[in-house]
Amino acid sequence: MAKSRTQKFYDENPEAREKKRKYDAAFNKRKDQTKKRVALNKYNRDHKTAGNGDKLDASHKGNKIVGFVKQSSNRGDTNNSAGDKRARGRRR
Repeated sequence: MAKSRTQKFYDENPEAREKKRKYDAAFNKRKDQTKKRVALNKYNRDHKTAGNGDKLDASHKGNKIVGFVKQSSNRGDTNNSAGDKRARGRRR
């Protein structure tokens, strides 16, 4: 599998990778992110999909968990919320 443009950038710029790692760590410690992560983990456990290797993740639409989608598509989805649309670039 080929490396993405982002991965190539971070390979060539270790100081940028470290800056991103620190930002991500701080972001993931935020109360709202922790609360969201806990809710998704509970949803996965309650629906017997946590840790069973089915490669499904709980998905959000708006502020609600709406069901399960493939992990790969869920992580790059530009349709879930306005924030997702702004955060990700357009396909080239």
